[in-house]
This record gives sequence, structure tokens and C-alpha cells, in this order.
Amino acid sequence: MKPIKKILVGTVLTVSFLALSGCSGSGLDPNHLLVAHSHNENHPVNVGMTYLCDQMEASTDYTFSVYPNGQLGGNEEMIQMVKAGVLDIAKVSSSSLEQFNPAYAIFSLPYTFQSTEHYFRTMEESEAVQEIFRSTYDDGFIAIGWFDSGSRSIYTTKEGPCETPDDLHGLKIRTQGSPTSIEMINNMGGAATPMSSGEVYTSLQQGVIDGAENNETVLVDDGHGEVAKSYTYTQHQYTPDIVIISVETWESMTEAEQQLLLDTMDGAWQAHEEKWLEIVDRNIEGAKEMGVQFYTIDKTPFIEAVASQQEAFCAESADNARYFNDFLSYVD
Repeated sequence: MKPIKKILVGTVLTVSFLALSGCSGSGLDPNHLLVAHSHNENHPVNVGMTYLCDQMEASTDYTFSVYPNGQLGGNEEMIQMVKAGVLDIAKVSSSSLEQFNPAYAIFSLPYTFQSTEHYFRTMEESEAVQEIFRSTYDDGFIAIGWFDSGSRSIYTTKEGPCETPDDLHGLKIRTQGSPTSIEMINNMGGAATPMSSGEVYTSLQQGVIDGAENNETVLVDDGHGEVAKSYTYTQHQYTPDIVIISVETWESMTEAEQQLLLDTMDGAWQAHEEKWLEIVDRNIEGAKEMGVQFYTIDKTPFIEAVASQQEAFCAESADNARYFNDFLSYVD
């Protein structure tokens, strides 16, 4: 049995379980929609998704069940469920969508976004973003919105800022296991060291690695600020979370309901962002109390260092080049 078929068989079993538990999936009650994501109930994503469902319930005949904590599977499983029409809406990572359209890789490409302002402006105004969001229609789903997950930056046990690739030379930097991320850190001057997120604290503490890259929330919530005292705002990646909907569910809605869903996603984004910024601010203040120093730098040396990755992405297709140039047009 092929992997996708295994996933779909598992999906059917999952939905059958939900039905036996008294929950209606879209196949049993077309006005009851199933929504899923991988985060806990207190996470900003759950705040945003709950807002979306509550507002839609108040304005339409639809009802919703939200399943957090990866109850219905990981990113790939959720995408397959949405694609098959047995899960209506899910929040997934943008990187997990690359298998359906390689253009989604643009969101993981280093320095696609060169500042928070550039990131927000592009995501909110770019027609290229919307084209990518609609590109998977024939695969059974489209994207209806996104959530901010901050920027990823370098933090180290070494004192002082990392202002150029020379400052990272010889430093073992934990990164995610994707080829894009590994190449990125190597190009930025470090020695990329892939490992799971659960290993990072101990590896920093024991000197197995000299640093890592992530947003500020790991400093207090994961304790990394206890051992890594220098956080440099390289801001090399802004990777949005993507909210997708089954085409079957989307096409069952009236145009007015579709527009209401898109408009309500804007409110869900705001609800998420308020909670997200609260968590980031708490981590920054807590990290400062731990003695972590924060450094803002001129990112130009790092942007230049990863230019070959951007060029390779653009060379893969005319669409990739067009998307990347469109994104760049929103730089200040």
C-alpha cells in the first residue's frame, strides 16, 4: 500500500471515530465543519482559529469543531484530510505545502522578507501571495489566510553580536533538518547542525552546539536564554503559518459566505497577533532578566551571503522568478 493510501485509510478511521464519538464531519452534516491544527489550547493559533469559528457560527448556519494538539495528525496528515474533503479547515506550516506547489518554498527561502514591515506588507498586498494560495485548487484545497510566527534569528553562547558571516565561522548552529535551512546556515558562515528542538537546551548547555536559530519565544518558554546569552536579530526567515480549506467545502459555500470567511480570517489574524506579540514581549523581558543581550544589526552581509540560494530558486521556473521579484517590490 502506498503511503498516501495509508494516510487516507487512517483518515477514514479517524473520521469514523469522530462520528462514533458524536461529532459530525462534513460528510455527515454539511453545515458542521471540522477544523484542526497542531498547537495547544493556549497557543495564538488556537486563539485565532477559535475566533474564526465563533464569528462564523454567529453569522451563518455553520457550526464548527476545533481539534488542537495534533489530534487529527501532523501537517502532512491534515493536508491529506483536507485534500480528501474529510477535514474542512486546517492550519499547517508553509513548508509542508511545498510538495503540492514548489513555489511555497519561497516562504522558507532566507531573506525573502528583509524586515517585519516587508513581511507584513507583502503578505497583505501581494497578488503573488494570493496566486500561490490559489495554486493548489486542482489538488483539492486552497489557502484562505495566514498567521504570523515571527522571525528566526541567531542566538549563541558566545558573547557579543553576530554581525557578519565571519562572526559565525567555526560555530556549530542548530538548525531545522530541511536542506534549505542547512544550506542557509552554512552560507551565513556557521556550521549547520540539524537536530530536534527537544535536544537544543542540553546541547547548548553541554557545548555540543554553540548556538541555534529561532524566534524569541524559545528563550524563556524553552529555557534557552539560561545558557545562550547573545541574541542577534539576523531575521533570516519569516515563515508564515497557512490556513487551508477543502475545495469541496469552499465550493459548497455561497459567494457571500466565502467572502465572510475571508473577512473573518482578517479578524482571526488580529486575535492571533495580539496573543503572539504578548508571548514574544514576555519572552524578551524574561530573557533580559536572565542576562540575555539583544543586538540589532545591518543584515546586508547575511543577505549577500545567501544570494546564491535566492538565485537558484528563481532559476527553477519563470513563476518562481516572478514571485520573488514581486515580493522584493514591497521592500521599503
